[in-house]
Amino acid sequence: MKFDELDLSYDILDALDAMRFDECTPIQEQAIPVILEGRDLIAVAQTGTGKTAAYLLPVIDRLADMPEAKDYVNCIVMSPTRELAQQIDRQMEGFAYYVPVNSVAIYGGTDGAGFAQQQRGLKMGADVVIATPGRLLAHLQMGYVDLSRVSYFILDEADRMLDMGFYDDIMQIVKHLPKDRQTLMFSATMPPKIHQLAKAILNDPAEVKIAVSRPTEKIDQSAFVCHEGQKTGILKHLFRTAHSQRVIIFSSSKIKVKELARELRRCKLKTGEMHSDLDQNVREEVLLDFRAGKIDVLVATDIVARGIDIDDIAMVVNYDVPREAEDYVHRIGRTARANADGKAVTLVSAKEQSKFGQIENFLGYEVRKETVPAELGEAPEYTPSRRQSSRGDRRNRKPSRSGGKGRKGNNSNNDKSNNNSISNSNKRNSRKNHQNHSRKKTSGGANGSNSSKNSSTPAQS
Repeated sequence: MKFDELDLSYDILDALDAMRFDECTPIQEQAIPVILEGRDLIAVAQTGTGKTAAYLLPVIDRLADMPEAKDYVNCIVMSPTRELAQQIDRQMEGFAYYVPVNSVAIYGGTDGAGFAQQQRGLKMGADVVIATPGRLLAHLQMGYVDLSRVSYFILDEADRMLDMGFYDDIMQIVKHLPKDRQTLMFSATMPPKIHQLAKAILNDPAEVKIAVSRPTEKIDQSAFVCHEGQKTGILKHLFRTAHSQRVIIFSSSKIKVKELARELRRCKLKTGEMHSDLDQNVREEVLLDFRAGKIDVLVATDIVARGIDIDDIAMVVNYDVPREAEDYVHRIGRTARANADGKAVTLVSAKEQSKFGQIENFLGYEVRKETVPAELGEAPEYTPSRRQSSRGDRRNRKPSRSGGKGRKGNNSNNDKSNNNSISNSNKRNSRKNHQNHSRKKTSGGANGSNSSKNSSTPAQS
């Protein structure tokens, strides 16, 4: 489906045309009509499928029809991290270029001037507030934020927010919202706690679920079955024999991230690290250096696995096996973008075999196993099914040695506070050239400016 087949204003279509977006992604095709109808929504789709555009486009469209003299908050978008909030705010600027709808991004790590800027944006009444839960709650507790007229409440990456411990913060924010709002929840997965949250804050929601796609064939996937103590040696072997530039290494804990980064620096590799112990400004600087090529290897927790677009990644290494198959897809999806080839390597310890077996079951095929270098010693046999069955017989056996690690993502609690940016724009001036087209399309209308499109790129936002 094309965007001009949806009930969006010509101003929105003009912005999409300028951004060379023509075709809807599946989540956009299914979610946008539901949102335009005014229904609450639960949408499940993996990162990179266009979820941001799926909720921003219809909300911007509706906000543009509201009276211009408004000095209150109309929409709140909740984001788990500063980085994702920044990305949403950038997308917001593009989609709303031709309409008088503004936004303010609220996240921690700022100085006094930045905090004051946030205050002004909230007091003046931004149309769309894009915020991390902890920082928005901090402003609310100071008593100058009025959310009583919010029409749209949106939770992006809801599963990640719950993993990071934001449930109570979200419920505190909900207490300040009117009951007659429209609530939209977008998530990559649908664990039981998401159902719990949805039941608490949504009203008779529609459900849209897009199946998680398998990794592209352009990703060369492989795995090393090894002992935990062999992982660092295998990693060094990889850098001697494969790519040493534009590499992301994912680990389950910030402690491991720090240790790995130190070890790789000893090997004279230009290495950066990303985890919740770093100051927000430092994290942003690391990402900029990685994008600019000043850093060859980025060691990170899952904080950068979702919602962050980094191009030209040659290799992704899973130092630890992800807990869920969806997380595996998100991680390795950082490589092989824009029709490029990429490599994904997973290090599978004895305790992680059952988890990796489940990932292979999800993929529908067995990932190629590489031979552990001889100098690192003998490797364990790969028997994931055996380990899975033994886990089910714990009542009749001694405690299994193959128990899995705890959930990843809980190490990101310090990421609740994130930095700030206000989208001040000249949209109202730009709109003058389009005011003749601002009326809604009718059933018998033309296709607007989309008749001149020269691209069929979907909005992957």
